[in-house]
Amino acid sequence: MHRGFIIRAVYAALLGVCAVELAVGQMSEEEKKNLFLKARQDIRPVPKKEAAPTPPPKPRPAATPTPRPQPTPRPQATPVSTPRPEPPAPADVPSREEEAPEATPPSRPVSTPASKPSPTPAPSKPVPVQTPRGKTPGGVTMDAPVVIEKSGLSEDEGFEPPKKSGGGLFKRWRYLTPAVRKAIDSAPVRKGRWKYVIVHNSGTRQGNARIFDNYHRRVRKMSNGLAYHFVIGNGNASGDGQIEIGPRWTKQINGGHVASDYLNNIAIGICLVGDLNRDAPTPAQLAALDELIVYLRGRVGKVKGKQAIVKGHKEINPKPTDCPGDRFPLKWLRRRFGS
Repeated sequence: MHRGFIIRAVYAALLGVCAVELAVGQMSEEEKKNLFLKARQDIRPVPKKEAAPTPPPKPRPAATPTPRPQPTPRPQATPVSTPRPEPPAPADVPSREEEAPEATPPSRPVSTPASKPSPTPAPSKPVPVQTPRGKTPGGVTMDAPVVIEKSGLSEDEGFEPPKKSGGGLFKRWRYLTPAVRKAIDSAPVRKGRWKYVIVHNSGTRQGNARIFDNYHRRVRKMSNGLAYHFVIGNGNASGDGQIEIGPRWTKQINGGHVASDYLNNIAIGICLVGDLNRDAPTPAQLAALDELIVYLRGRVGKVKGKQAIVKGHKEINPKPTDCPGDRFPLKWLRRRFGS
């Protein structure tokens, strides 16, 4: 039933459309134009709806600051008022060491501590005694503090005669000139005075006794000048192998070449010109040193039957030193003179 109704409706619509098309096709162009214009006038534009204004964003509520916990104030101790002492009269003002202690408030009794005994002053530190290394002329190892006898306590043995100079009458000296031997023999050498012969280097590549004497007087402030008893040149500012004699030998006074007053009083100092950490001593210097040590050991005599001990500076100095230099032949010195 419904299907037949629908078919009839569709058929009627088609007939209507065909009729309209047929009517329009029979109209003239003028009628079609008027119909179009009329239909156009009936067309009314639909006004556009105005867009609703966008509402402004709602302001955010201000964040409420979280209150920080306040620290709990600690109760302050009530200060105890200390009464000020009345100033004494000007005539009775005590010194800082004699001031009396302040008065104690009566509300707070304080027990008076027992008076402490005055501390016993500490004894003064003893002066360190220098202990030289090596052995004494008698062969005893020097490992104990040295006791220095004051002048006048030891028995004076007199002077050493020069006739005992080493080398003998027929010894031929190349570097010990007659003038040098005469100066060595003329010095008033006391028996048993000189127990050591110590070899040094100047640390400079040139120099002589006069230059070193001027340096020791003006810079080192040594009242006796040249610290050594003898100087042997290397050919720079002095002759190669030249032996120079200082006033400490001619006057027979202690040297200034060792860091020990005791050793300076009993040790003869011989300085070789040169920086023997960089340069080896010249053959002439070693030959002159050999002759000088031999002659001096004979001149000063023996102590308890033994000749003076020969050492390099660093072998006997109480303080560390590299003298007489890394290139000085210490093995030759020990082998030659048995020290």
